[in-house]
Formats: sequence, structure tokens, C-alpha cells
Amino acid sequence: MDLIAGIPFFGGFLSTVLPFLAVLGIVVAVHEYGHYIVARWCGIQAEVFSIGFGPVVWSRRDRRGTLWQLAALPLGGYVRFLGDGDGASRADQVALDRLAPADRARSFHGATVGRRMLTVLAGPFANFLLTLVVFTGLALWQGIPSNRPTIGAIAPLPGVAQPLAVGDVILTVNGEAIDRFDGFYRLAGALPKPGPLTLEIERNGDRVTLDAPYPFPPLVDGVEPLSPASAVGLRRGDVILEADGKPLASFGELRQVVVDSGGRPIPLRVWRDGAEIGLEIQPIERDTDNGQGGFERRVMIGVAGAPLYLPLFETPAPWTAAAYGVSRVTEVITQSLRGMRSILNGSIGTENLQGPIGIAQISGETASQGLTSFIVLIGVISTAIGLLNLFPIPVLDGGHFVAFLIEAVRGRPPSQAAMQLAMSIGLGLILLLMVFATYNDIMRMVS
Repeated sequence: MDLIAGIPFFGGFLSTVLPFLAVLGIVVAVHEYGHYIVARWCGIQAEVFSIGFGPVVWSRRDRRGTLWQLAALPLGGYVRFLGDGDGASRADQVALDRLAPADRARSFHGATVGRRMLTVLAGPFANFLLTLVVFTGLALWQGIPSNRPTIGAIAPLPGVAQPLAVGDVILTVNGEAIDRFDGFYRLAGALPKPGPLTLEIERNGDRVTLDAPYPFPPLVDGVEPLSPASAVGLRRGDVILEADGKPLASFGELRQVVVDSGGRPIPLRVWRDGAEIGLEIQPIERDTDNGQGGFERRVMIGVAGAPLYLPLFETPAPWTAAAYGVSRVTEVITQSLRGMRSILNGSIGTENLQGPIGIAQISGETASQGLTSFIVLIGVISTAIGLLNLFPIPVLDGGHFVAFLIEAVRGRPPSQAAMQLAMSIGLGLILLLMVFATYNDIMRMVS
């Protein structure tokens, strides 16, 4: 991404648009393939599988008669089945009436209601499955923390003599025994003020007692996209030595300086790659997770802190990695639903809605932070797209499912007039939401 950003005139634009199109293309392709493959298993003929809309730039017809194509506007996709009038699977009654009975049975609208229900649910399910694969794969690739409190990595700090080494096993913290790494974090975080810790460790089979630096320095771990921190160029690995003229000993002190600022600009002194640089950052008020299932309005700059010591990571068993993947999918769904509910009941502002411009900016900034962050973003957006499509709004998969459920209960589908009205209302709601979210994006860029 740095190479792309360096291209004169177009670099910054491409470094935003290309990651966005990559994320959207992967998520849409998986979603539509879910529809396609389950329909095929159900005996429904797919006529067109398209990534994008508008003029076709590439196409190929397979031996089953499906036309696979890439279109010029890569902002979505669709599967058009036999008997469909368009990519939204509205029936083409004239075409259906012309089909022979055997061909009509292979059409989407000639299939049993159960097969149609499975087909529309398969798209969102495929999105959830992609997220599961992403997080399971990351767990297998990066590993999970060891059961023993073993140090796996130590971040560099300016002017700090580091007595600990990779491979040391922490046995006690200030005289209190621990058996897991989170116990080390818990005891250090409970100190009334930042300061050295007395540790007993195991090193090469010997027990050693030593004093170690405070494990939560003002060290930047992650930078939130579209935040003040990203705007001024803070990076992962930066150490914020001073904020608003105050030397910092911990990340908690940085957080307090930001809160006390009341939103006024804060000068920072930052250590990066062996040199010190000066920055000025403008905090903003934003709704953020309060850690108790709700949200609160907080002055923030958009950085997450990193501990000085990280645990040793080990490759988990496949089933352990899969369980981790399931927990992350569940977490993303829960957080998304909580955020939507909070917007609807007014707990948080509607300015938190991101439109296509905002998502493109987030994609570009996330890609610049590294491959792992970009892969995580793909997993998160995939679940968000799958969840959105399950909403019972006509034109979305959830709306189709509700119509088919009504048909299953009543024994006949809703009338054509009712379906046309519902589809028009649903399309209007989606377009209204997109316009409002895009307006949010533009106002955020202006401000």
C-alpha cells in the first residue's frame, strides 16, 4: 500500500479504492457463491453468476450452462436463476410460462418452497462461514497463548534496560503466584500507580528474582481507522513519551490526559524507530463500547495500548482453533446487533453509520496496517454483510425468506401486487439508508 500511495496524483486514491474493492469483491463473491452452490445442490439452474453490474468485461460459460462474468461496476453481484426476471430473483412470468414442465422444475420459482428457502439463506450463511474460516485460520497461523505464563515477545522501549528475556516463565508477581499470563496483567493493572514489579521467574531451569519495568507503557498497539490518531500518522509500535507537556509512564496516563483535554488539541512527543518526533492531535467525542454491554460518549484519539510483554503463542489443535473462530463470529454478530439497537433507541448517534465512502477509507487505512489487520477486516465485514441480508426487508435475503415462509404456511405465495409493493418499499428503505450513510461520510470528511 505504501508503494501505491507514492504514485503521483492517483496514489492516495488507489490506496483507498483498491483495498475496498478487494474486500467487497471477496465478500460478495462468497455470498453469491453460497446462493449458487446450494441452488445447484437443490436442482435449480443458475443462468448468470455476476460480480459487479453494468457492462461485462469478462465472461465464460461453464459446462452446466452458467455464464460466469465480471462487470464494470464492482459494487456488488448477483446470481440469476432460470425463470428470474432480474438479479433480485423476481419472477419473469412470461418466460416461466414458455418453459417445458421439466425445465420449469429446474427454475428458481418452480422449485419447492423449502429449496428456495435454503437457497436464499445460503448467502448469509456463506458469509458467516468465511468469517469462521478467517479467524480459525488466523488462530492456526498466529497461534494462541500458551497455558504457562511464558514470555514470547518483548517490545522495545527507549532508555529501558530490560531484565526479562523471551522464554522466561513468570512464577510470582510481587510475591503472588500466577499460573496464566492474564494473571500477570491483572496484578500489574491493579497497582495504584505505575512502577517496577518484583518477579520470580524460571529461566533455564533456575529460579531468579528480579525487578521488571511496568508492563503497560504508553505503547501504541493499534490505530483506529478514521480517527485523530490515523489522521496525524500514529503507528503501531510508537511510544508516546509526553502528552500535553506531561511525561507519561503508562497508557492509562495518556488516556487521562486525553479525557482532561476536553477536546482541545494536545501536543505529543513520540518515539519511533529510535528517533523522537513531535505531533499535535485533536481529540474528538465518540460513542464507544463501555465494556459492560453498552456505549458511552468519550473524548478519545483512537489508539489502543499494547503490553510490554506478550505471551508465548502455540499452534492450537484444529478443533480449538475452530472454537476460537466460532467465538469471534458470535462476538461480531453480538456487537453489530448491539450497535444497531443502540442507534435505533438513540443510545448512540446516527453519525456512527458508515457508508461506502467510510468503508472504503477504513479498508485503505486497515490495509496500510498490515496483512493480518486486512484479513480481520474481511472477516468482520463478511459477517456484517451476512447479518444485514438476514433482516426481513424485501429485496434482501431475509425478506425473500419471510415471503417463502408465508407461502409455506398459507400454501400459496403472496400476491404479485403485494410482492411488488413490498419490494418497492424495501428498495426505497435500502436506498434511503445508503444516502443517509453517504451523507455521514461526506460530513465526516468535511469536518
